[in-house]
Amino acid sequence: MYAWDQLGRRLIKGEKGIRILAPVIGISRKKDEEANKDIRLQNQAVLVGFRSAYVFDVSQTDGKGLPELSERLTGNVGEYRERLVDFVIAQGITLEFKESIAPALEMCYGDRIVVLPGQSPAEEFSTLVHELAHAFLHRAERRITTTKTVRETEAEAIAFVVGTTIGLHNGRASADYIGLYFRNAALLAESLEVIQKTSAVILSALETHAAEPVAETEPEAHKPPTAKRDDTAERVSPAVLKKTA
Repeated sequence: MYAWDQLGRRLIKGEKGIRILAPVIGISRKKDEEANKDIRLQNQAVLVGFRSAYVFDVSQTDGKGLPELSERLTGNVGEYRERLVDFVIAQGITLEFKESIAPALEMCYGDRIVVLPGQSPAEEFSTLVHELAHAFLHRAERRITTTKTVRETEAEAIAFVVGTTIGLHNGRASADYIGLYFRNAALLAESLEVIQKTSAVILSALETHAAEPVAETEPEAHKPPTAKRDDTAERVSPAVLKKTA
């Protein structure tokens, strides 16, 4: 009931909890020499087992109204949309709009981006920044040392930074992806550097209307041999994620 108390709600007298199996999470600690070889091995969260727990639905509580969380992006994109499209094309990236990729909002095949038409201007802008970030991350050599979850999180964080900077209101649109980030301080620090550098490149192009190819944006460390870019990256709407969860 602590979570409901924090939201200003109280359990209605006589209500009984809903029994569930709650996960028990532990921390897997590696020896220093192993962790130093691969920072992804440091203090990983692991599933230990399950325990019996009780939860309460909102209908079983009374009190303050719950805040409404919007999943849609809002705001005025203005001329930034055309500047972004020009910048994408200047990077040698093919840009297409196809309804056949639904329910995905966009897909990235190396240097080809496909976007679902019919999105609002703000959503389309964020979608395109997300996939442009993927295209940059595909070109970086460090990509073969990261997981799909990390790459998706980095791309969504870049879209969040760029969108917020030009005045878009993101609501919960990015939270569903950024919240997937696992607890690894070292890897998070590396990702933050990538997010900052890539966001800065895109924002600089939007402000100056620059349309020139850019170099790789990745940390100096962890540069293994280049791998072939043969995978695709895609994102679906948070609503679809919830339906399939």
